[in-house]
Amino acid sequence: MSGSGGGGGSPNNTEWRFNQTLRNVQGMLKGRSFPGKVLLTRRSESLSPPDYSPRFENDHDEDERNEDSQEGDGQTPGNLSDIASAKKSNPPSTSSTNSLPDAQGLVSGARATDSARIAKFTTELSRPAVILDKLRELSWSGVPPYMRPNVWRLLLGYAPPNKDRREGVLTRKRLEYVECVSQYYDIPDSERSDEEITMLRQIAVDCPRTVPDVTFFQNPQIQKSLERILYTWAIRHPASGYVQGINDLVTPFLVVFLSEHLEGNMDTWSMDNLSAQDISNIEADCYWCLSKFLDGMQDHYTFAQPGIQRLVFRLKELVRRIDEPVSKHIEEQGLEFLQFAFRWFNCLLIREIPFHLVTRLWDTYLAEGDYLPDFLVYISASFLLTLSTLFLHSGQTSCRNWIFKKMVMFLQHLPTRTWAHHELEMVLSRAYMWHTMFKSSPSHLAS
Repeated sequence: MSGSGGGGGSPNNTEWRFNQTLRNVQGMLKGRSFPGKVLLTRRSESLSPPDYSPRFENDHDEDERNEDSQEGDGQTPGNLSDIASAKKSNPPSTSSTNSLPDAQGLVSGARATDSARIAKFTTELSRPAVILDKLRELSWSGVPPYMRPNVWRLLLGYAPPNKDRREGVLTRKRLEYVECVSQYYDIPDSERSDEEITMLRQIAVDCPRTVPDVTFFQNPQIQKSLERILYTWAIRHPASGYVQGINDLVTPFLVVFLSEHLEGNMDTWSMDNLSAQDISNIEADCYWCLSKFLDGMQDHYTFAQPGIQRLVFRLKELVRRIDEPVSKHIEEQGLEFLQFAFRWFNCLLIREIPFHLVTRLWDTYLAEGDYLPDFLVYISASFLLTLSTLFLHSGQTSCRNWIFKKMVMFLQHLPTRTWAHHELEMVLSRAYMWHTMFKSSPSHLAS
């Protein structure tokens, strides 16, 4: 890692820097808890980017009754750099090499892990009163898709933990949303102010631009639902009103709550299969969840968006401390972090990754709760540095002006369209490591 001394490789070598990070973190994090056991696996074939593929093994149980018997589950071939749970007495060495298991063993291990995770979610959700801390710990590493609607409502505080009160609260909030739409949206323009008319027109323009590469969002009914949600939210939150980018933040909620009523792949969904009551309930759930989600980051969308500017500044400092060569390269080319990172924070990376990965990313977002704005800085740093090899390569020329343009184009059109879950887990695992490292020791590795 740049900024710290050490042998065994050049500080400019990305793979060496990452391995050094793993070794440092493994030593530092003994005695600290993890949201799940993180396995960072070296793939036998090259992968660009990133060079490593993690798998989250979610067998961390609060009562640990089966801890010892589960330690060997889900092993993957190759060299393992294992940041183990704090309750492991002998964490494996980063240089240890495991023999290649047979394919049947891998499949069986994966199935056992999936069954165990589902059983833990089922146990938590079946309690008379859900223990939210345990649900957050489970959800951080991903929620089973069919459980996601209920889990998200609980994590956001929209649905109460008490099971007996849940249905009544949801019914009341859904009726309240219908009343808000009737009061604010279903009225003629003659009853709106000029500012409200301008805002509604801007929302109407932005809705067709929302997730343009996903066909389902081009459905006129979906765009009308999106428009109602956004306008109603903006009217009821006058401190910020509507800000471009909030339209993107509704889309994960729409997909998740639609999945309760529509089966199969999103490409095959049809709004004709939904009743008017279903659509109203889905909109209401999206509206209230968006409201709860943005409660903790209101200054991200007020005038001049000071909250986002603050996060961009912190990202710049964090990248400098983690990987000085990348930081210096950006600075030398005259590129400002605001020129690319502002959109990352404004849209929470929704536009930067394939849409099928967004709900998995948001599992972690919602599990972080009130701490999300702080953790977003680490996710963005991990995201940037995961792509740093290609990022640096994009500027290999003697013409500084050409380098600047090339870097801006690269960062605005990132090569992530082919990403799958293992690349996203890589970003999240590195973000978690760095957050644990720097949060407790802010001056650690600072030059």
